Amino acid sequence: MGNYRFILSGGGTGGHIYPAIAIANELKRRYTAAEILFVGAKDKMEMEKVPQAGFRIQGLWISGLQRKLTLKNLMFPIKLMHSLWNARKIVKQFQPNVVVGTGGFASGPLLRVASQKGIPCVLQEQNSYAGITNKLLAKKAQKICVAYDGMERYFPKEKLVKTGNPVRANLVNRTEDKQEALKFFGLNTEQPVLLVLGGSLGARKMNQLIEQELSFFENLGLQLLWQCGKLYYSEYGQHEAEQVKVKAFITEMDKAFAAADIILSRSGAGTVSELCLVGKPVIFMPSPNVAEDHQTKNAMALVQKDAALVYKESQSNSEFETMFEDLMRSQELQKALGNNIKKLALPKATEHIVDEIEKLLH
Repeated sequence: MGNYRFILSGGGTGGHIYPAIAIANELKRRYTAAEILFVGAKDKMEMEKVPQAGFRIQGLWISGLQRKLTLKNLMFPIKLMHSLWNARKIVKQFQPNVVVGTGGFASGPLLRVASQKGIPCVLQEQNSYAGITNKLLAKKAQKICVAYDGMERYFPKEKLVKTGNPVRANLVNRTEDKQEALKFFGLNTEQPVLLVLGGSLGARKMNQLIEQELSFFENLGLQLLWQCGKLYYSEYGQHEAEQVKVKAFITEMDKAFAAADIILSRSGAGTVSELCLVGKPVIFMPSPNVAEDHQTKNAMALVQKDAALVYKESQSNSEFETMFEDLMRSQELQKALGNNIKKLALPKATEHIVDEIEKLLH
């Protein structure tokens, strides 16, 4: 029987949405007759990204608690009751066989309702530090798929399965040639390339650092492939030059990774998982403005395994220069970091998560 019904819920950020889409695609590949429904938060990016990926989505009127007392916080109990009521309606109408939550506020009401009705639930936690929604739902879930060791700090040990995080299929089967990739971005083959990744919207502090260090990079004989983010392109696009390629957003990430010799990146969970597959020396510059500072915790989990370096926004430019120059001058360090990060790759994460879902069907 292949006409199963699955609900996937998660969102707010790409880190919750893209894993859910990857899982949905794998479910569809195995069960072509399956019906799949996404449930997200009404005004968040999943309402746009999920239909673009070819799936149906329904929105709940839900948002998180702000850290300080605001009008939005006073609305939270009303939104929660409204979302629980709507989630009940969705579950009753759709009658899923399994519900999957990938984190974010919308997955809270939906998985709570499903578990109350005895529907098997699977959680997927991307970070090394568990999100609040997943921690609250853990008791009700049958399986919790994680990407890091030591997650029994947050979840019941007997429910844990280390699968890794779903990543884009074209990165799992990377065949991109370095020379071709350099040509694609208009870079030369003589000089090493630093790839700068501040996320799709961009990272102000990272962009400021790169701008201030342009002559430092030039003196080291480096080329730059710099994704500055959509929000900042008008500000930093002016630095485009023969050795500095500035992009609002890089769609061809497989080519960008092939061209790179060293990578400077944020450390969101999905990005970290992709960089493990890529297997090149990485300096993480975590965003301190995310829930529970999980980007720093993700980066430090790799630093502890000698698989990456970390530079914090609070550090000085001269500390960055020292760290970067040491890395540039040591082929040995570059090789060690590349090899160690590659060892942490879990390329079959999506399949292993869907294997766990399948066990609950039978």
